Amino acid sequence: MPPADNTAALAEATRRRSERARSDAEKTISAAHSAGNRTSFAAIAKAAGVSRSWLYTQPDLVTAIRQLQDRQPATERTGSHPASVASIQRRLETALARVKQLRAANSDLAARLETAYGEIRRLRAAVSTSDIASDANGSDSR
Repeated sequence: MPPADNTAALAEATRRRSERARSDAEKTISAAHSAGNRTSFAAIAKAAGVSRSWLYTQPDLVTAIRQLQDRQPATERTGSHPASVASIQRRLETALARVKQLRAANSDLAARLETAYGEIRRLRAAVSTSDIASDANGSDSR
Protein backbone atom coordinates (compact mmCIF):
# COMPACT_ATOMS: atom_id res chain seq x y z
CA MET A 1 0.00 0.00 0.00
CA PRO A 2 1.49 3.42 -0.92
CA PRO A 3 2.04 5.99 1.83
CA ALA A 4 -0.79 8.42 2.46
CA ASP A 5 -0.58 11.73 0.64
CA ASN A 6 -0.70 14.37 3.36
CA THR A 7 0.50 17.26 1.22
CA ALA A 8 -2.91 18.93 1.08
CA ALA A 9 -3.27 18.81 4.86
CA LEU A 10 0.28 20.11 5.35
CA ALA A 11 -0.31 22.93 2.87
CA GLU A 12 -3.53 23.89 4.65
CA ALA A 13 -1.79 23.87 8.06
CA THR A 14 1.01 26.04 6.67
CA ARG A 15 -1.51 28.49 5.20
CA ARG A 16 -3.40 28.74 8.53
CA ARG A 17 -0.15 29.24 10.48
CA SER A 18 0.92 31.98 8.06
CA GLU A 19 -2.46 33.72 8.31
CA ARG A 20 -2.34 33.52 12.12
CA ALA A 21 1.21 34.96 12.18
CA ARG A 22 0.19 37.81 9.86
CA SER A 23 -2.93 38.52 11.91
CA ASP A 24 -0.96 38.53 15.17
CA ALA A 25 1.70 40.83 13.70
CA GLU A 26 -0.92 43.24 12.33
CA LYS A 27 -2.71 43.33 15.71
CA THR A 28 0.58 44.00 17.50
CA ILE A 29 1.50 46.81 15.10
CA SER A 30 -1.99 48.30 15.51
CA ALA A 31 -1.73 48.09 19.30
CA ALA A 32 1.69 49.79 19.22
CA HIS A 33 0.23 52.50 16.99
CA SER A 34 -2.71 53.06 19.36
CA ALA A 35 -0.56 53.05 22.48
CA GLY A 36 2.00 55.39 20.96
CA ASN A 37 4.78 53.07 22.10
CA ARG A 38 8.25 53.17 20.63
CA THR A 39 8.52 50.18 18.35
CA SER A 40 11.24 47.99 16.96
CA PHE A 41 11.21 44.91 14.82
CA ALA A 42 12.36 42.83 17.77
CA ALA A 43 9.58 44.17 20.03
CA ILE A 44 6.89 43.59 17.42
CA ALA A 45 8.20 40.09 16.66
CA LYS A 46 8.32 39.15 20.33
CA ALA A 47 4.86 40.50 21.11
CA ALA A 48 3.33 38.85 18.04
CA GLY A 49 5.11 35.55 18.58
CA VAL A 50 6.79 35.62 15.16
CA SER A 51 10.42 35.76 14.10
CA ARG A 52 12.12 38.97 13.01
CA SER A 53 13.30 37.26 9.84
CA TRP A 54 9.66 36.45 8.96
CA LEU A 55 8.67 40.07 9.60
CA TYR A 56 11.34 41.27 7.19
CA THR A 57 9.83 39.07 4.45
CA GLN A 58 6.52 40.97 4.70
CA PRO A 59 7.06 44.29 2.87
CA ASP A 60 3.79 45.87 4.03
CA LEU A 61 4.52 45.05 7.69
CA VAL A 62 8.07 46.39 7.33
CA THR A 63 6.64 49.63 5.95
CA ALA A 64 4.12 49.89 8.80
CA ILE A 65 6.78 49.33 11.47
CA ARG A 66 9.14 51.86 9.88
CA GLN A 67 6.34 54.43 9.71
CA LEU A 68 5.75 53.94 13.44
CA GLN A 69 9.45 54.34 14.11
CA ASP A 70 9.65 57.51 12.01
CA ARG A 71 6.50 58.97 13.53
CA GLN A 72 7.56 58.61 17.14
CA PRO A 73 10.43 60.42 18.80
CA ALA A 74 12.87 58.23 20.63
CA THR A 75 12.02 58.02 24.30
CA GLU A 76 15.12 56.19 25.45
CA ARG A 77 18.57 57.67 25.64
CA THR A 78 20.54 57.51 22.46
CA GLY A 79 24.06 58.81 22.63
CA SER A 80 25.88 60.71 25.31
CA HIS A 81 23.82 62.17 28.16
CA PRO A 82 25.02 63.53 31.47
CA ALA A 83 24.84 61.15 34.40
CA SER A 84 22.23 61.75 37.08
CA VAL A 85 23.19 63.20 40.45
CA ALA A 86 22.32 59.90 42.14
CA SER A 87 24.53 58.00 39.71
CA ILE A 88 27.45 60.35 40.28
CA GLN A 89 26.91 60.11 44.05
CA ARG A 90 27.04 56.28 43.92
CA ARG A 91 30.20 56.39 41.81
CA LEU A 92 31.81 58.85 44.26
CA GLU A 93 30.86 56.71 47.27
CA THR A 94 32.27 53.62 45.57
CA ALA A 95 35.48 55.44 44.69
CA LEU A 96 35.88 56.78 48.25
CA ALA A 97 35.34 53.31 49.72
CA ARG A 98 37.99 51.94 47.34
CA VAL A 99 40.42 54.72 48.30
CA LYS A 100 39.86 53.92 51.98
CA GLN A 101 40.50 50.23 51.31
CA LEU A 102 43.67 50.96 49.34
CA ARG A 103 44.96 53.34 52.03
CA ALA A 104 44.51 50.62 54.67
CA ALA A 105 46.31 48.08 52.48
CA ASN A 106 49.09 50.60 51.78
CA SER A 107 49.48 51.35 55.48
CA ASP A 108 49.69 47.62 56.27
CA LEU A 109 52.31 47.09 53.56
CA ALA A 110 54.33 50.09 54.79
CA ALA A 111 54.34 48.67 58.33
CA ARG A 112 55.48 45.27 57.02
CA LEU A 113 58.22 46.94 54.99
CA GLU A 114 59.43 48.88 58.01
CA THR A 115 59.57 45.63 59.98
CA ALA A 116 61.50 43.93 57.18
CA TYR A 117 64.00 46.81 56.97
CA GLY A 118 64.47 46.69 60.74
CA GLU A 119 65.13 42.94 60.56
CA ILE A 120 67.63 43.45 57.72
CA ARG A 121 69.43 46.14 59.71
CA ARG A 122 69.53 43.86 62.78
CA LEU A 123 70.91 40.93 60.75
CA ARG A 124 73.55 43.11 59.10
CA ALA A 125 74.60 44.42 62.47
CA ALA A 126 74.81 40.87 63.82
CA VAL A 127 76.87 39.75 60.82
CA SER A 128 79.17 42.76 61.14
CA THR A 129 79.67 42.08 64.85
CA SER A 130 80.48 38.42 64.20
CA ASP A 131 82.89 39.40 61.40
CA ILE A 132 84.67 41.81 63.73
CA ALA A 133 84.82 39.15 66.44
CA SER A 134 86.14 36.51 64.03
CA ASP A 135 88.71 38.95 62.65
CA ALA A 136 89.82 39.75 66.15
CA ASN A 137 90.07 36.03 67.01
CA GLY A 138 91.78 35.25 63.75
CA SER A 139 94.49 37.91 64.13
CA ASP A 140 95.30 36.70 67.64
CA SER A 141 95.99 33.20 66.39
CA ARG A 142 98.42 34.27 63.70
